Amino acid sequence: MTLYALKPRFQALLRPMVASLATSGVTANQVTIVALAGSVLLGAWLLLTGDVRWFWLLAPWLLVRMALNAVDGMLAREHGQRTPLGGYLNELADVLSDAALLAPFALVPPFDPIWVGAVILFAVVSEFAGVLGPSVGASRRYEGPMGKSDRALIIGVLGLWLGLGGSYPDWLAWLMPLLVLLLVVTCVRRVKAGLREIDA
Repeated sequence: MTLYALKPRFQALLRPMVASLATSGVTANQVTIVALAGSVLLGAWLLLTGDVRWFWLLAPWLLVRMALNAVDGMLAREHGQRTPLGGYLNELADVLSDAALLAPFALVPPFDPIWVGAVILFAVVSEFAGVLGPSVGASRRYEGPMGKSDRALIIGVLGLWLGLGGSYPDWLAWLMPLLVLLLVVTCVRRVKAGLREIDA
């Protein structure tokens, strides 16, 4: 089970707003770029300042980013804005945004920067495993247990807790290795699902 399963309900709530944006001339690619720019700017600012009091901003921004990601997809599919460039932007923006928003946690005890880097690496690999589906005759795969929405939830909760004055117990150092393990499982599940789809 992954939070991605809730996406249709989320999209239904956004559909009226998406229709208004399309009528106003807003494009899917513009929305994708705004989501990427916001993530990179916030992540870079938190990384450079190292001020944990502002990590709470990750939670509301991730909600906004999830909405923007849904909006750009709906504009592309439901309003005739699907383009090859949009396909590239959509996939690249997701992994770059994840990297930008995860990187500041390398500065926060008890997390080991190497493990934070490993989470970023395997997040990229997991999305690559999903994107490879069409190249072998399968569909784009979204299996979990650590998909994009699941990562966003964890980042948001960690940031909110820290920003509101909490501190992480030492045992939480195991969280990053656990996320790497879940990302490896995600990669395996996406590859296996793609292969099953081809053989069906």
